Amino acid sequence: MTTLFVRGGRETPVIGFHPWVFSGALEKIPEGLASGEPVTLATAGGDFLAQGYFSSYSQITVRIWSWDKNEKVDQGFFVRRVENALALRQSLFGPETDAYRLVNGESDLLPGLVVDRYAGVLVVQFHTQGILAHREAILAALNQVVKPDGIWERSESGSRKVEGLAARTGLVSGTVPGRVTIRENGLTFFVDVAGGQKTGFFLDQRENRLSTMRFVPGRRVLNAFSYTGAFGVYALAGGAAHVVNVDSSAPALAMARENAEANGFSEDRCSFVDSDVKKYLAGKPGAFDLIVLDPPAFIKDRKKKRDGLQGYRRVNEDALSLLSPGGILVTCSCSAHLSEPDFRHVVMEAAARARRPLQLLKSATHAPDHLELLPYTEGSYLKALFLRAL
Repeated sequence: MTTLFVRGGRETPVIGFHPWVFSGALEKIPEGLASGEPVTLATAGGDFLAQGYFSSYSQITVRIWSWDKNEKVDQGFFVRRVENALALRQSLFGPETDAYRLVNGESDLLPGLVVDRYAGVLVVQFHTQGILAHREAILAALNQVVKPDGIWERSESGSRKVEGLAARTGLVSGTVPGRVTIRENGLTFFVDVAGGQKTGFFLDQRENRLSTMRFVPGRRVLNAFSYTGAFGVYALAGGAAHVVNVDSSAPALAMARENAEANGFSEDRCSFVDSDVKKYLAGKPGAFDLIVLDPPAFIKDRKKKRDGLQGYRRVNEDALSLLSPGGILVTCSCSAHLSEPDFRHVVMEAAARARRPLQLLKSATHAPDHLELLPYTEGSYLKALFLRAL
């Protein structure tokens, strides 16, 4: 295994268990080191620091998966990682929830790997060459430990392009139905793991959906960017008077309707509008007592941050103009390039433009199955603000 030496004074993040090492922290990178090749990190004096794999086509030069010099990366390594990940998730969820993130990349010490569980189906994503080199061992570990009915692959992220990897999707093993039925906090949802957004369902918003329920009894609710209607179903389950789901995807809205029906909610309490949310909000369609804004990432890279901030500002301003006095705005951002303080600031600007003072009831992030290593702030992306408009 190749040893890479960390420059003097640059060891602190590694010692502090940050899973990434950038090229500037290394004394030298040997020629011919292949992307994905296992490496050991050492101090300038030769003392062991960590081990991981090399990413030659990425700004992130080394991704760490162990700080134990005696840990051997073999089949047993991946079995132990999956066992640890599964044990944690099983401790978090009871029988009323059978869908969760099983492996969250770096934070589960398997950098570049994401595994989501939907009842008996696993959806896997291999984001880097280094993790892809162990694909078969990882799949074997998942089958051994979890024993799923089937595994589906959705390796199609932008990070694969950075490392020169083509998208790869499709059935890996077992059987995967065209639609998977899951339970989340006792509610039923249908998931399209093959064609849905991300891996089919936004598992990271689970706790925020649950938190929203406490504010909805008797209220008129707008679920904007509704996708397959999860926030809307929770609102109905919490006693909302009526829920309007708005999304520009007709297939997503069709599934949102089915999700409402699957939980026993008739259309006299919910409606579904096929529309661009920005146009819908600007059209001033009426007043709501609670609005959920859960848009796609408006800032996909740092170069587009200014345009993205304008998008967040505009959509929040328009939403605030529709809120009744004392109404609740649940506004979210999944843009990793937007910090929580910056998100609060842009919503504050929107409130000033709408002339609506806001009280912060709660700020939140992703659900605990989307855990983070403490120093790995790059893994924090989801922001949710629960606000009361005066």
